[in-house]
Parts: sequence; structure tokens; C-alpha cells
Amino acid sequence: MSLINVRSATPADVDFIVEANVRMAKETENLDLNPEVLRRGVTYLMSHSDEGQYLIATQGAGLCGTLMLTYEFSDWRNGRFWWIQSVYVPQPFRRQGVYRAMHNAVRKLAHRDSQACGLRLYVEQANSVAQQTYADIGMSQTHYRLFEEIFD
Repeated sequence: MSLINVRSATPADVDFIVEANVRMAKETENLDLNPEVLRRGVTYLMSHSDEGQYLIATQGAGLCGTLMLTYEFSDWRNGRFWWIQSVYVPQPFRRQGVYRAMHNAVRKLAHRDSQACGLRLYVEQANSVAQQTYADIGMSQTHYRLFEEIFD
């Protein structure tokens, strides 16, 4: 196994990020995302770094994972939580430390941000493998439940 590197995404990574999100939504929630809408969303975030960013994991010359970061201000902590979202590691690269490498990179970046007060993520309730991965790297389940209202 070669070294896993993690870097900021570039416009050249848009196709990979879109495909990763399409696959992740299908695998975890059996959702079919609209690739055109998704592409516009990925492109938007890449040009609005104040709202978030994407990271890409590479192994050798290949892309082996991606995640998105967004930020949420907490008045209780007078700081920003970094939300880890849209995590995807293609099947051939799973259980090889790709997510751990991405998480460690996120942690390092967050520690450089004086406004960062913690890391958060949400995970599909039935995705026990991902939940165990997050627990193994030191994250803990909160007592909050997530509610939403989707606008069409």
C-alpha cells in the first residue's frame, strides 16, 4: 500500500467529486442525485471558500477519496464547527486508512483556524461501518437528532 496524501480539491477534481457524491448517495441512501445540479453545487463551493471546501485523498497517481467541509457558527462557543460531509472512498480503497488520512488532515487544518471549535459530521443511521470508523478515530455520538425541511 502506498502513502495516502490529502490535498485541497481543484477544478480538475470536479468530475471525481460529482461521481463520488452520486455513488455515495446511491450506496448509503438509495438516492439518485441530479449530476447537473450537483456539478453546479460543487463548482459553487469551490469558488466560495468562506463557505467550505473539498479535500481529495490520493494514493500514487489515483484519486482514492473525497470529503466536503462546511462551517457553522456556534454562539455557545463563539467559534465555528467544521462539518465533515459528502465523504466517499471508492470500494477498492476502503479499509486502507483513506478516511483516517482525510480526517487527520481536516483536524490539522481546523487546529490552524483560531475560530474552529470542533469537528462534526452526520451519518446515515444504518451505516454501521462508517459509524465504527468515526468512533475508532475518536469521535463520539452526540445526543442530538437531526431534523430537516427540504425546499424543492
